Amino acid sequence: MTITAFPMLARILYECGLAQTRFGTLALGAASVDNGVAWCLLAIVLASVKNSLSIAILAIGGGICYVLFAIFLAQPLLRAFTRMTKRDAGVNKQTLTLMLIILMFCAWFTDVTGIYAIFGAFVLGAVTPRGEFAQQIRQHTEFLTTSFLLPIFFVFSGLNTKIGLINTPTLWGITFLIIAIAILGKGVACMLAAKLAGENWRESATIGALMNARGLMELIILNIGLEQGIITPTLFTIMVIMAVITTLMASSLIAFLLQGTSYEKYSA
Repeated sequence: MTITAFPMLARILYECGLAQTRFGTLALGAASVDNGVAWCLLAIVLASVKNSLSIAILAIGGGICYVLFAIFLAQPLLRAFTRMTKRDAGVNKQTLTLMLIILMFCAWFTDVTGIYAIFGAFVLGAVTPRGEFAQQIRQHTEFLTTSFLLPIFFVFSGLNTKIGLINTPTLWGITFLIIAIAILGKGVACMLAAKLAGENWRESATIGALMNARGLMELIILNIGLEQGIITPTLFTIMVIMAVITTLMASSLIAFLLQGTSYEKYSA
């Protein structure tokens, strides 16, 4: 319930023109720390379920080492791709293939350590130099990921979601209670924290709405929990409903909160 839809948050801030502002930096920084802690907590939960401390040590230690390696060593090395792009007047097949090999290796490494593949891929994307190289890589891969791979994952999550398991008033009551706790514990709490940090009410509420969206990241963690036997199919279904509702809330709330402001470019 603590996870944030980081890709969705980053995209909204980019489309609103807020990514380079103090407000946008605060939201992105909070979400990145939030997600990092959530993955570490997941590793600890898996270690406790399997009664093996080494799982948590490997996951957290491996994750920290991987992030440090990516920032201080991989990031300077990746600048070679920028030079290759300029030399070849674009990203050719060899450059794209090499980048995909590096991506698969990073995903494999974090999967082996127990943090799962998406973390490795995300960190690689975060440290990849921006500019023509990143833009062309996105153009080459965006259609495949958004039109093929991402829908397959959502279908997989949908197949695991069995609404019929919530078949009593008590279970529906628990579902609504979890949704309320999720909104209060994440959205409202982040809004109040931002206000205490000196933001105005509008920006504080926007941060709360952004942080409250769980999106794809929540579904990934839920599928991991179901696969490892940490949660039951019934709880999985309840949590998916919560994730969908809080994510759908975000777009409308953010569009409303940014309406009439100087950075309104976003349309729900």
